[in-house]
Amino acid sequence: MAAFDWFWRAMGASGGRDRRRGRATVGKAGERARDIEALDDAAVVTAARDSLRERGGETVVADEPTFLAALGVAAGRTVGLRPFPVQAQAVLRLVAGDVIQMATGEGKTLVGAMAATGFALTGKRVHVITVNDYLAGRDAEWMRPLVEFFGLTVGSVGEDATAEERRAAYACDIVYGPVNEIGFDLLRDRQVTDRAEEVQAAPDVALVDEADSVLVDEALVPLVLAGAAPGTAPAGRITEVVRRLRAERDYTVDADGRTAFLTDEGAGRVERALGIDSLYDDEHVGSTLVQVNLALHAEALLHRDVDYIVRDGKIRLVDASRGRVADLQRWPDGIQAAVEAKEGLDVTEGGRILDTMTIQALMGRYPMVCGMTGTAVEATDQLRQFYGLGVSVIPRNRELTRFDEADRIYATAAEKNRAIVEEIALLHGEGRPVLVGTHDVAESEQLAEVLRERGIEVNVLNAKNDAEEAGIIAEAGDLGRVTVSTQMAGRGTDIRLGGADEGDHDAVVDRGGLAVLGTSRHKTARLDNQLRGRAGRQGDPGLTLFFVALDDEVVAAGGAGEKVVAHPGEDGRIGEKRVREFVEHCQRVTEGQLLEIHAQTWRYNKLLSDQREIIDGRRDRLLDTDQAWRELAERAPERAAELADLDEDTLVAAAREIMLYHLDDAWAEHLALMDDVRESIHLRAIARETPLDEYHRIAVREFKDLAQRAVDEAVTTFREVTVDAEGAHLADGGLVRPSATWTYMVSDNPLSSHGSVIGSIGNIFR
Repeated sequence: MAAFDWFWRAMGASGGRDRRRGRATVGKAGERARDIEALDDAAVVTAARDSLRERGGETVVADEPTFLAALGVAAGRTVGLRPFPVQAQAVLRLVAGDVIQMATGEGKTLVGAMAATGFALTGKRVHVITVNDYLAGRDAEWMRPLVEFFGLTVGSVGEDATAEERRAAYACDIVYGPVNEIGFDLLRDRQVTDRAEEVQAAPDVALVDEADSVLVDEALVPLVLAGAAPGTAPAGRITEVVRRLRAERDYTVDADGRTAFLTDEGAGRVERALGIDSLYDDEHVGSTLVQVNLALHAEALLHRDVDYIVRDGKIRLVDASRGRVADLQRWPDGIQAAVEAKEGLDVTEGGRILDTMTIQALMGRYPMVCGMTGTAVEATDQLRQFYGLGVSVIPRNRELTRFDEADRIYATAAEKNRAIVEEIALLHGEGRPVLVGTHDVAESEQLAEVLRERGIEVNVLNAKNDAEEAGIIAEAGDLGRVTVSTQMAGRGTDIRLGGADEGDHDAVVDRGGLAVLGTSRHKTARLDNQLRGRAGRQGDPGLTLFFVALDDEVVAAGGAGEKVVAHPGEDGRIGEKRVREFVEHCQRVTEGQLLEIHAQTWRYNKLLSDQREIIDGRRDRLLDTDQAWRELAERAPERAAELADLDEDTLVAAAREIMLYHLDDAWAEHLALMDDVRESIHLRAIARETPLDEYHRIAVREFKDLAQRAVDEAVTTFREVTVDAEGAHLADGGLVRPSATWTYMVSDNPLSSHGSVIGSIGNIFR
C-alpha cells in the first residue's frame, strides 16, 4: 500500500503518513486491549474517559491506543463483535473527519457505532445518518448495548415517529436517522414560533453511512416543506389528446431525454382536438399550453415501472440510485399531477412551498462531517470540491480473492440480453448463487419472466417488494439461488455464502462463490463497484461480470453520436481492445457530465442557502429576545401605548408571532419567485446573458427588499389586529399558518434519458 501513497494523495485521500501512524496506533491498541480485557466493566469505562483531555475548551482524545482498546473491549462484551485491526484504523480516520472506504462485509456498522460512541464521549452530539428508516432503527437497536455501556444514550427517528418521540431521540447523545427525516425535522423546526416546539437539539457531528450516495448522488435533491393547496392536473381532455400524439411526428425529445417539444404538426393536432385557434395566443399560453406541456412530459418522458410504479392507487417514485420506492418523494406539483392524470388516479394536493433545503445544504449545517461507504475513491472529486472532505481507503481484513472478469461487449442490446440469460443458466446449472443487477423495475421483471420460462426459479428485489429486502438479500448467497435486483447501493444486509445461516458455505465456496452479473454499465464506475462489492466478502471467492451493448444508454449518452468500428462475432460479441476503451471513455464522459451538472446546480442553490442563513439569524433573534416587541413599539408607538396594560410576556409573544408570520411568508414568496425565475432562466441565454449571473442578480435584488417588506407588513398587522391577554388574533385578519404541512423530496434527475427505450422493453431478453 505504501508504494501507492502518492496516488491516494493525488486523489484527495489521506496521506500515507496518517495511515502509517494509524497502523502504529492500532498495533499499540491491540497490546493495550490485553490489559483492559482483565478489567471489570466500570474500569473499562474509566480507562476510556481517562484517555480524554481538555484542550482549548474542547475535550479531545489524548491517548488513542487506550481509547481504541476500551471501545474494542466494550464492543466484544456488549454486541459480541471484536473489531479487526482494520476496523480500528477506520474508527481513527472517522474521528479525524475523513470519509472512509471499506469493502462490503467488512463491518461498517460496528465501525460507525464505535466512532459515534467516541465522539459522544468527548461531549459531542452525533447524528448517524442512514439511507432509510429500516437501517436507522436496526442499527440503533443493534448497537445500543455498546453505546449504553459507556453511560451514553442512543435513539432513532423514522417516518412514523411522533413529535414527542423525535424530541426524545434528538435529546440523546447519538441519534440514528434517515437523511430525509433529519432534514424534514430541521425544516419544520425553522417554522416554529416558540423554542419549545422544536424537536431537534443542535448537533455537532454528522456521521454519514453510504456517504457517496447521500453526499453525492442525492446531494442536490431538495427537501420540501409545504402547506396544503389544491393540485393542478392537466384539465379537461388534454391528457387524452396528448396520449394520442406520436413521437417524431407530433413531438420530439431532446438528446438528453429531459425535454419534449411539440412539432408544428403536433401543435396543430392539439389545437384542432381542443377546438382552439392557437396554443400560443395570450389567452392560452399561460394556461392551456402549460398543461399540454406537462401532459407531454408525463407521457413522453416518465414511464411506469421505470421512473415510477403505481401502488394502492398512488404514484410511487422509484429511486434509481437505490432501486427502491423513494418514500415521501414526488415530482414538482405540475408534473406529479400530470402523471396522476395520465394513470387515471385522483390528483393529490399540491402545496405552497414554505421552505426548502438540499441535502448538501443540510450537511453544511454540521460543524463536522465524516462518513463511510464501499465506494468513496471514485467520488473523491465531489467530496473534496463540495465538502472539503478527504478519503481514507481502509484495507480489507482478508485478501480479496474475487475474480472481476473483463466486460463482455455486444453489438446490440438484443444480442447482449440473450447472452445474459445463457450465462445465468450456465452458472445456475453449476449450483452457484447468482446476483443480477438491473437498472429498473421493468428490466428486472422482464428478465425474471424469461428465466422462469427456462425453468429457473428467481427471487426479484425491486421497488415493488422492497419491504422484503432483508430476507431476499440474506438468502441470495445460497446454493443455486438466482436473485434479480435493481441497484444494490445501501441495501444494508450482507450476502453470506450458503444462506443467512451459512449452512452451505463450503459447498458454495467449492463452486466458486457468488457470481454477480451487471446487465449494463452505470453512468459512474462507482455504481458498478457498489454492485461488484456484493461478491468476495471477507476473503470469500466470487465472480463479477458486466455485459455491455453499443446501444446501451451509457454508451449512447457518453459517446455523443460517435461511432466505433467493431467486428462482432456470430453471437454479436466484440472482443476488440479499442471498443473496450471506447466504452470506458463513454462512462468517463457521463461521469464528467454528472460532476458538471452537480457543480452548476450547486451554484444556483448556494445563494439561496446563504440567504436562508440570514433569515435563520433573524428568526433566532426574534425567537430568543424581545426584539420583535422593541421593533414594533418603535415603529408604531401609538399602538404600543394602547397595549400598555397587557403583561410584558404577552406583548413579547404577540409581537414575535406577528413578526415571524410575515418573515416566513416573505421567505415563501421569495422561494416561489426564484422557482419561477429558475424555470425560465434558460431563456436569458437567448439574450446573450449568462443565466447563472442573471439568476444571482435577481435573487440578490429581491432579497434586499424581503426583510424590510416583512417588517412593514408586520407593523401594519400590529396596528390592525386584535391583541389581548390571549395574544395576537392573527386568524381574525386572515393571517393563518397552514393547518397542515407535509414534506416531500423533489425528484429531477438531470441525466434521466429514457426516451423511447420503454418501447422495446417487452422483448428485451428474447
